[in-house]
Amino acid sequence: MGFTRLRAYLVIGVLALAATVVVVVALVKDTQGGPEAGGCPAGVTMVNLTLPKEADQVKLRVLNGTKSAGLADQVSAEFKDRGFVTQPTKDSKTKVKNVAVIQYGPKTVGAAQWIRAYFLGEAEPDYSEARTSDVIDIVIGAKFRSLATFTEVNQSMAQIGTPSAPPGTCAAPAPKGA
Repeated sequence: MGFTRLRAYLVIGVLALAATVVVVVALVKDTQGGPEAGGCPAGVTMVNLTLPKEADQVKLRVLNGTKSAGLADQVSAEFKDRGFVTQPTKDSKTKVKNVAVIQYGPKTVGAAQWIRAYFLGEAEPDYSEARTSDVIDIVIGAKFRSLATFTEVNQSMAQIGTPSAPPGTCAAPAPKGA
């Protein structure tokens, strides 16, 4: 064996040893921890941040928060045409001056983020830990004009970003296969 070949084996051996040391140090000093690694602290509500894959996985109830008769029925029909599961509409006791208010609970945090995109991020989110239902209430307001198109929803989701856990909550582990 020549000196050149010996030197090449020596360099490869040193590089392999260095790579092994780097991997071991990275694994030992890893400080990443999330809900899946450590779970939620006691007394903290776990919320579902998973974005639905299909519209039929989201249940909506549209409420009319304006003086315009039939507006909730119209918006509910539009959501139904887009594949969402809709509940019977109602008139809201409170009137909304802005575009809309999206009311949701721990089971629907991710889905509510997606619904906000249909209002181009202009709908006010209203999280309530007390809501145990998997139905999202949408109170349509006076400034509502129309739902976003498919392309606008995608662009709005890019601007809004991924869902995050509301204050005082932590993310539930993602369901298997999600």
